[in-house]
Amino acid sequence: MKKPASVTRVAWPAALGLALVACSTTPVAPPPVPLKAAVGASLNQCDALASQFRFDQTVIDSAVNVAAGGLMLAGQPVAAHCLVKGQMHKRKGSDGRDYAIGFEMRLPMAWNGRFYYQGNGGLDGAVRPAEGVLGGGPLTGALVQGFAVISSDAGHSGAQTTVFGLEPQARLDYGYQAVAKLTPMAKALIASAYGKGPDRSYIGGCSNGGRHAMVAASRLGEQYDGYLIGAPGYRLPNAALAQLWGAQRWLPQATPGATVKHPLNPNASIPDLGSALTAAERQTVARAILNRCDALDGLKDGLVQATQACQGAFDVVRDVPTCSGARDGNCLTAPQKATLADVQAGGKAGNARPIYSAFPYDAGIAGSNWATWKFVNAVALDPLSVGTVFTAPPAAPVNFASANIDSLLSAISATSDTYRESGVSLMGPPGHDKPDNLLALRARGAKMVLYHGVSDAIFSAEDTRQWVERVNRSQGGKANDFARYFPVPGMNHCSGGPATDQFDLLGPLVKWVEQGVAPQAVTASARGAGNAGGVNAELPADWSANRTRPLCAYPSVAHYNGSGPVENASSFTCR
Repeated sequence: MKKPASVTRVAWPAALGLALVACSTTPVAPPPVPLKAAVGASLNQCDALASQFRFDQTVIDSAVNVAAGGLMLAGQPVAAHCLVKGQMHKRKGSDGRDYAIGFEMRLPMAWNGRFYYQGNGGLDGAVRPAEGVLGGGPLTGALVQGFAVISSDAGHSGAQTTVFGLEPQARLDYGYQAVAKLTPMAKALIASAYGKGPDRSYIGGCSNGGRHAMVAASRLGEQYDGYLIGAPGYRLPNAALAQLWGAQRWLPQATPGATVKHPLNPNASIPDLGSALTAAERQTVARAILNRCDALDGLKDGLVQATQACQGAFDVVRDVPTCSGARDGNCLTAPQKATLADVQAGGKAGNARPIYSAFPYDAGIAGSNWATWKFVNAVALDPLSVGTVFTAPPAAPVNFASANIDSLLSAISATSDTYRESGVSLMGPPGHDKPDNLLALRARGAKMVLYHGVSDAIFSAEDTRQWVERVNRSQGGKANDFARYFPVPGMNHCSGGPATDQFDLLGPLVKWVEQGVAPQAVTASARGAGNAGGVNAELPADWSANRTRPLCAYPSVAHYNGSGPVENASSFTCR
């Protein structure tokens, strides 16, 4: 079965960098100089912020000192800081419900002069601890590094609850307006607490948090100096719809009548779509991918570093064993292969309209998180968000099995008198198909670092790669001056899978913004036994518990040097 042309591309020579995709005559200024480094300060006040801080439509509910060790991260005490909780824009919604943008800020006693906006994942709806955690099984975070950090619920209460999608303003806050409202307030609060505002501001997150950061780059380019964009669901409505499309195709191959528990309702069940492509069968696919692609980087080590070359080398029909009898986990039937190829291609609606991006083939397809997104969340979660948050006008949650994909594909781009921005518009960065609105951001000296698990099953790493290429074309082939993309081989959605998924890209981003040192390779670690950030149970048995690998700035690829310890990143070179 033929793969989509969008992913069958070989890796480019790293020496030529992103300039290889330059085909635009857009005039681009010389590389910007680094922005001035942040200067730290000590906290002047905490408790008094609750009564003295004033900002439009903002209420501070509490401001308390947290002693060193009052918050722990990876078993280590977080330094003393001030915890501020509050709300912005309290209102009665058009649906009669109470709404507000809830937030918390953590202000270090010893501050590094920087502000970090923590974008949260999923449908938001909960104020998560403002730690600014980084990478899978995080060992560090923005707060630990001395940043003042804010976290919010993006304007509605109830994680994984989609009723807010019926209220037009709550939709807009979730999409992008909450970030726009919170940003100036947070900077003013920092100025009140330290006697000066932040010298440098950063925003980051993974999944929906990565989407928040990418959207901010387009809508709030003057407000932030650094953008840390992880697995950005910047086309979330399309990705969710592709999930429904794929679930419809897996359903006929699932065991009739088999069910599993609903992840949000323990008293309910959903069809067991995982029986359509079992864990053993996904391992068989992963082995086939490794057989074709593992050695392309110079070493068979259970990781496909040469992602783009692999898309041309691997063919699911040819390379995965075909069952001649009953399914036994060591083969796939012809219908299974056809369905997998179609799902990996991103889905097509009527008249061959593409629904979403293609997904790269990678060994992380064996990961449990891959199956959770494809076979559980596609049935239990995505029908809720598609039906009530991303379509205009909203409807009841759709039934994945009977959903009309053509109608929904039109509905996510539709507007009405009440819902004046479509789901696609409110969730994505303006001009994502031709992102020349980032020219000013680059000229100012701001920087972007993106990362994405190659085996992400909900938001495609290929979609992120294509966005990076479009940015490069819009910048006359000079995007490398301000944007770097780091694919993470084997990693599922934000973490997990057979991968070295523990890393810190915030430190390199700061160094790039404030010192002009562009990141080319960042060391990532596996999370084996004893890892302080949490053990990754899906690491292959023959990997070292402490394996390290370089994450390479695209389009360079980590190649084994031909000698040196195979479990050590120092034995690899990005080229």
